[in-house]
Amino acid sequence: MRLPVLFILITIVIDSMGIGLIMPVMPDLIRELHGGSLGNAAIWGGILTTAFAVMQFLFGPTVGNLSDWYGRRPILLVTLVVMAADYMVMAVAGTIWLLFIGRIVAGITAATHSAASAYMADISKPDEKAANFGLIGAAFGVGFVLGPMIGGLLGTFGTRAPFYAAAALAILNAGFGYFVLPETVTDRIRRPFEWRRANPLGAFRYVGSLPGFAPLLVMLFLAGIAFFVYPAVWAFYGQERFGWGPGLIGLSLGAYGIGTIFAQGLLIRPVLKRFGEYRTVLIGLTIDIIAFVSFAFVTNGYVALALAIFASMGSIMGPALQAILSRAADDNQQGELQGTMAAINALASIVAPLMMTGIFAYFTAAGARIYLPGAPFLLSAALVIGGLFLFTASSTARKVS
Repeated sequence: MRLPVLFILITIVIDSMGIGLIMPVMPDLIRELHGGSLGNAAIWGGILTTAFAVMQFLFGPTVGNLSDWYGRRPILLVTLVVMAADYMVMAVAGTIWLLFIGRIVAGITAATHSAASAYMADISKPDEKAANFGLIGAAFGVGFVLGPMIGGLLGTFGTRAPFYAAAALAILNAGFGYFVLPETVTDRIRRPFEWRRANPLGAFRYVGSLPGFAPLLVMLFLAGIAFFVYPAVWAFYGQERFGWGPGLIGLSLGAYGIGTIFAQGLLIRPVLKRFGEYRTVLIGLTIDIIAFVSFAFVTNGYVALALAIFASMGSIMGPALQAILSRAADDNQQGELQGTMAAINALASIVAPLMMTGIFAYFTAAGARIYLPGAPFLLSAALVIGGLFLFTASSTARKVS
């Protein structure tokens, strides 16, 4: 594997680890800083998570557009250094408000996902993009699995230890990138920075106006809401439906994460070779629909664990769709496109939690007319079906794949 690609994948791993790495210590850290009950800490945890997602929504297009103008290398290296400094600030934070500011800055620096994806698009031939985006998805899955595990282990050394570890990882990777990462934005594809296209609404408007892009971006948004059912209600669903404790909940999420790594890192290449990008998206969406409907009605915990692995195979859809959009956009729009996609996913992560948890609460409440802990998964299935119709109606998807 080429060193620049390795740097990009490590950057994605660090981005995705950032949330999971500190998650195990957040309840204790919030109570240490703010006092109060566990319920009060949970409220603050929700505020911190939302602030992080809002910053990704606001700054994803900005970071992507900046990388189209200044280049991928300076944006990636500077944000890693800022990320390291921010984790150090959170490590020594003495008030909840300083921790809140730290999470805001962390949300901005995590928006480097768009620049990293644009770099991968720059160095990929058209027929390699889906497979290489799959590597990014696999790297995200690695961070998703490793983050909570390492964070829980480091948490035994104190509530601040995971922050120091995250800072060290970020600064070491910045040093690695300084020596191995060449610039890919040349004068041929360099595009001047324009704020009217770099803010989220402007980016949605401009990218959505490209031929055939609007329905695909709406599909991406619907899928983002649907897939957020896992972090939003999985722990509650597992406990309510199967009586799972933290161990089995963690095991099931780990199984899903490992399955995603396999699907996007290894399985996607033969699937793309056999079926192409368009049909790979269709296969992924079909797996998602089957899995969501099955989760809604399954009553056996062991079957649910097997379904989690099956459901992870649907993640082949993401890299294939990302490649279709990347190939349809111009070379000087790759950062802007990836930033817009990051903002759409961030917006979905803001909208989805209340929606999914509200439905779960309604269908599991005492005296509910219909008792159905899996009801949120039916909503997810409906959203993916809507996305499937939008995708099949898109002439752009057929044309470039």
